[in-house]
Amino acid sequence: MSKDHFEVNRETWNEKVKVHSKSDMYDLEAFKNGKSSLMPYELNALGDVKGKSLLHLQCHFGQDTLSWSRMGAKCIGVDLSDEGIALAKSLNKEMNLDAEFVRCNVLDTSAHVNDTFDIVYTSYGVIGWLPDLKPWGKMIAERLKKGGTFYMAEFHPIVWMFDYLENKPVMKYGYMQDEVIYEEYEGTYADQNSKMITKEYCWNHGLSEVINALVDAGLQIEYLNEYDESPYNVLPDLVETTFGNFVTKDKLYPLIFEIKATKL
Repeated sequence: MSKDHFEVNRETWNEKVKVHSKSDMYDLEAFKNGKSSLMPYELNALGDVKGKSLLHLQCHFGQDTLSWSRMGAKCIGVDLSDEGIALAKSLNKEMNLDAEFVRCNVLDTSAHVNDTFDIVYTSYGVIGWLPDLKPWGKMIAERLKKGGTFYMAEFHPIVWMFDYLENKPVMKYGYMQDEVIYEEYEGTYADQNSKMITKEYCWNHGLSEVINALVDAGLQIEYLNEYDESPYNVLPDLVETTFGNFVTKDKLYPLIFEIKATKL
């Protein structure tokens, strides 16, 4: 059943890459000219990555992977999308960097990537594409060196309890909902005016599920932080802060969480 879900998602992400690579949000020209795509949360958490090996899970078309590469990390990015990986490889060559990219389902990473890494990294809109986080946590542990760091920054599970298709948040989905969520709509978060039809299957995961998937795999949690500020303006009616982040008008719930963990 999940294989069919992944196939629909792969086809959607292939289309999203074509739209996103031309969008203002991803600003590919500025990126090529040296602008980093990385945000303060992950930069503060991982610091100096020069000389470190880094595996980027669900890398889209590789901007964050290549940003870490420009900072001196030796990077491999993986993603489900054929178009995403093709564009990532093209950008890597054009920018004369040494990152590598692998097209695979993130849960199958260990079948395609044999190396172990100092850092495994993933961010913003990633775990909702996975039906079960236990194999995800196991794969992360397999790909980390002993003493290596796992880091993720992600939208808070409360964010995914809402349906945003009517341009205002309507609470619709369970925080700990097991059933798959299917959505079909015109446009995409990076270009809401796009005529592409987005079809996607997603799953909600509470924080305990995320933490336990990592702990069960043998990782030690260094911290879990929650923030009411998002670096991305991808939800309706967010307000920009003086620091350039975005918040809900009432700040009633967090928008982002981050986890840093170590393989024992």
